Amino acid sequence: MIAHLKGAILEKHPNQLILEASGVGYEIQIPVSTYTTLGDEGSTASIRIYTHVREDALQLFGFATTAEKQLFEKLISVSGIGPKLAVAVLSGLPTMELISAIRSGAVEILVRIPGVGKKTAERMVLELKDKLTGIGANAKGAPALPAADSGFSSLEQDVLSALLNLGCARAAAEESIRKAKKQGAPEDFEVLFRSALALVR
Repeated sequence: MIAHLKGAILEKHPNQLILEASGVGYEIQIPVSTYTTLGDEGSTASIRIYTHVREDALQLFGFATTAEKQLFEKLISVSGIGPKLAVAVLSGLPTMELISAIRSGAVEILVRIPGVGKKTAERMVLELKDKLTGIGANAKGAPALPAADSGFSSLEQDVLSALLNLGCARAAAEESIRKAKKQGAPEDFEVLFRSALALVR
């Protein structure tokens, strides 16, 4: 069971990391919150790993902090939430805001996350509300999809990729990025991503 990897970043995308450790390249699915902590390609990264084993696949899910990994493990214990949706949930809200929303029963906030319906949000609250004590004390998928001819910068293309990987429609995702920029969102991946996500229709 792989629990931790440290090595050089070969490739990074908003939902995926390829990390070389001891001469082996590991493909790791990551939430947006982890992506924003990574250095440039070629730099070293230290990633906490959850190894998901199925009959037909072995998948690695990576996290920058212990809190993210612990919250991921709690999320996949909820009926109807698999690893892919759990990563989407972690990408949809910052760790502490997600914990707060679950603890307070804020279903209206949770359903804003792409892929999370009302029943899933209610199950998250019901099953996790009293099980998140101690998580987040130190807290702060797929390759990127082409941005088509959107005229977006490299950073904006990364934001678009993250939104598409969360299940947003391309037209809606592109429009939300443009709106976020018009509203003054800075050239910062996480801020622009959060702003655009809140504007997706």
